[in-house]
Amino acid sequence: MIGISKLYCDNIEPSDALRYGRHSKKLPSHLLQFSKDKKPVVVWNMTKRCNLRCVHCYAQAVSEEGVDEISTTRAKEIIDDLASYGAPVLLFSGGEPLVRKDLVELAHYAVSKGMRAVISTNGTLITREKAKELKEVGLSYVGISLDGGEEVHDRFRKVPGSFQKAMEGVENCQKEGLKVGLRFTINKRNVEEVPKIFKILEEREIPRVCFYHLVYSGRGSELIKEDLDHAETRKVVDLIMDLTQELFARGKKKEVLTVDNHADGPYVYLRLLKENPARAAEVYELLQFNEGNNSGRGIGCISWDGSVHADQFWRNHTFGNVLERPFSEIWEDPRIELLQKLKNKKAYVKGRCAKCKYLNICAGNFRARAEAYYGDIWAPDPACYLTDEEIGLK
Repeated sequence: MIGISKLYCDNIEPSDALRYGRHSKKLPSHLLQFSKDKKPVVVWNMTKRCNLRCVHCYAQAVSEEGVDEISTTRAKEIIDDLASYGAPVLLFSGGEPLVRKDLVELAHYAVSKGMRAVISTNGTLITREKAKELKEVGLSYVGISLDGGEEVHDRFRKVPGSFQKAMEGVENCQKEGLKVGLRFTINKRNVEEVPKIFKILEEREIPRVCFYHLVYSGRGSELIKEDLDHAETRKVVDLIMDLTQELFARGKKKEVLTVDNHADGPYVYLRLLKENPARAAEVYELLQFNEGNNSGRGIGCISWDGSVHADQFWRNHTFGNVLERPFSEIWEDPRIELLQKLKNKKAYVKGRCAKCKYLNICAGNFRARAEAYYGDIWAPDPACYLTDEEIGLK
């Protein structure tokens, strides 16, 4: 994650992270990306079932009817292991996590074990009663996916009324005092909706938004031709910075982040070098704390069937299964060659990535995208939009 509001709008200083010692268990949520120990935030895709049919679903979700492969009892055993291992956050995702009747019970269990529990949801199933239950168990955050305004969102979700239901979910969370934010995946079909997202943030007093760059995974791989080209990506990242700064200038501070393209970090830094060199130096220090892409190190994934992956998008590589062996053992196993290489991926990336002067703050960007595009895990990420001149090759 690249915190646009944190970095570009001076909302976080290097000392903010340093005063906590940068250990993940001690850091508040908004500073977690700067942790030193990089204990993994674990995304648990707890079900493949979903009540919507989104065109860009990385999980290739199925109908909401059916039975999940991991029982409540086994799920608690998995949570016990994650908590004792020191994973600071468990993100419940899907499919749609709210189709599981034991979500509230499991979120409560994770919190009782000292973890922070958050959910990633389409928001349509968050009734006032459900929001109250989630608040009572100590859920830290609800991220609700939105693809733009009503017309565009419903077209992506393939279910009429999805936008209104999602907005009702936002409102129900707010009424119960539950922190809620938006998640938006950028592509050619909805890039023009970005200003609408900022308008929704302001009008509905939503405190946070994450803008995700497209990853070629699941049904998202079918949208590879819908990804922005490099010029379009630069334009939208500039727009996100501009609109964030505009909100800050009017006293409406929102937490704005971009996700899954770590070229955004150097890009923010390069822009600040022109506009505010003193702040640029501070931002560079924060980006070094962040260390860029953390798939297989600072983030991990457990699938609905128990399979363990480097992140939630990269499912063609499985390191083990938590139904057979604890996550903590799998994650630390020196015999799993790819997993060990990912913990030091800067030593293995090729091409322009290997020679880039920002490798230490990007870590070679997204390996899943490189493999999907080139068939080579260590090839350059095709979505890196920085020029050869900018990264020091010319």
